[in-house]
Amino acid sequence: MSQSEPAAAAAAATAEAAIAITGLTRSFGDLLAVDHIDCDVAYGEIFGLLGANGAGKSTTIKILTTLLPASAGTARVAGFDIRLASAAVRRRIGYVPQLLSADGALTGYENLLLSARLYAVAHAEQAARIADALQFMGLEQAARRLVKTYSGGMIRRLELAQAMLHRPKVLFLDEPTIGLDPLARHTVWERLAHLNRDYGMTILLTTHDMEEAEHLCGDIAILHAGRIAARGRPQALKSVVSPQATMDEVFAHFSSASDSGRWRDTADTRRVARRLG
Repeated sequence: MSQSEPAAAAAAATAEAAIAITGLTRSFGDLLAVDHIDCDVAYGEIFGLLGANGAGKSTTIKILTTLLPASAGTARVAGFDIRLASAAVRRRIGYVPQLLSADGALTGYENLLLSARLYAVAHAEQAARIADALQFMGLEQAARRLVKTYSGGMIRRLELAQAMLHRPKVLFLDEPTIGLDPLARHTVWERLAHLNRDYGMTILLTTHDMEEAEHLCGDIAILHAGRIAARGRPQALKSVVSPQATMDEVFAHFSSASDSGRWRDTADTRRVARRLG
């Protein structure tokens, strides 16, 4: 880390946003995956990053979590610059990737113990932190079972428990409920809402589930071709599109800007269908 911890801490004290993105850009050869994004996320917010496949969502999250370097621009996460203080950023964030990351050959408790050690949770606090995380995620009865026997929803809750062990200021989730059945999905939603409310945790999530976005997120940005095509509260975005617009229609409108004429035809057809029952 090229910036000293005291200097970084002083910078953190003056930060006004949990995430502050400035001109963030990432290229892969000739492909511009993230195109000069500017965006702030307030502390205590659940923020949704939406967009079609290839819009730049996962690339943006990987840059913000210091897993991938930016080609240009930068961001501050929990008050620390992702380029100059990457280690400090990693100590203050949690991350649940799109693909399952828990070890199926270990028990739930063993996965959490491993995470506690990786996050450098003090030895004297590990047992209490793990017990609290298991209780919070409703996994006490399954703690000593091998994770390979868990359902998809249980694994997702375990991964959330791992990510919250060190009490991160910012939690990043890449499609946290992908592949889950409706009951498991709603259980994860409930736990995320509690993390935000009870721990004051700032959460940035990507999702293709518009019901999830509307249910959880107070603020949303929609990416199209690596740029932010729209930003705002779900209800405000819907009102921009039409008085009766759904979040699915908002997503289609802003993530398919080059096809707006066909979108309008489809939206009109759906509205007529709803009126006719």
